[in-house]
Amino acid sequence: MKIENLVISIDDIKKLRDETGVSPVEIKKALAEANGDADKAKELLRIWGKKIVDKKISRETSQGLIDFYLHPNAKTGVLLDIRCETDFVASSPEFKNLAHEICLQIAALKPLFISENQIPGEFLDGETKIYKAEIANSGKPENLVAQILEGKIKKYKESISLLAQSWIKDDSKTIKNIIEDTVAKVGENIEVKRFARYEI
Repeated sequence: MKIENLVISIDDIKKLRDETGVSPVEIKKALAEANGDADKAKELLRIWGKKIVDKKISRETSQGLIDFYLHPNAKTGVLLDIRCETDFVASSPEFKNLAHEICLQIAALKPLFISENQIPGEFLDGETKIYKAEIANSGKPENLVAQILEGKIKKYKESISLLAQSWIKDDSKTIKNIIEDTVAKVGENIEVKRFARYEI
C-alpha cells in the first residue's frame, strides 16, 4: 500500500541516480511506488529496465562508436563496432564504459561469434565428432550419452559466443546482461555489430 503524501528527498533521488544511472523522473516514480524504500525502488527500476530492454530491442541502431583495446604487452588487440540509436548516447560515459568492458572481455576470453545463433552448423560438426568420440566408450546408457553430448555442445557454444559468455568481472552476469543493464540506464537499444581480435 502506497503511503499518501510521501516526501521524497533530492538526496535520495541523487543517491539512486548515482547507483543506477536511471533518469531522476523514473527514480522518483520508483521511490514513490516503493514507499521510499531504496532497495525496493532499485528492484522496481531493474524490473522496469527489463521491460525497457524488451521495447527497445527492435529499434534501429544507426549511431555508435568504434572502440579498441591494446594489451600492455602490445601482443593482443581488439577492435569493436558497437551501436546505439543516437549520438547523445554514443558519447555518454555509460556507453563508452560498456564498449571498454566488452573490449576487455574479447581480449581475455577470445569469443569467435557475437551470439550463438551466428555459429554455422558445420562449425559445430568437428566439435560434435570430438565429443562423441570422447564419450563413445564410456559404457553409459545411450540416453545419458545424448544428454552429456548436448551439455558439452551447449557449453562450447556459450564459450565462443560473446553475448553468452560470463562477464570476466562478475561471473553471475553474461555480456548480454551487462548490455541490458546499460540499455535500461540510457533508454536506447544497443547492439554489438562486429569485432576483431588480433594476437601475436
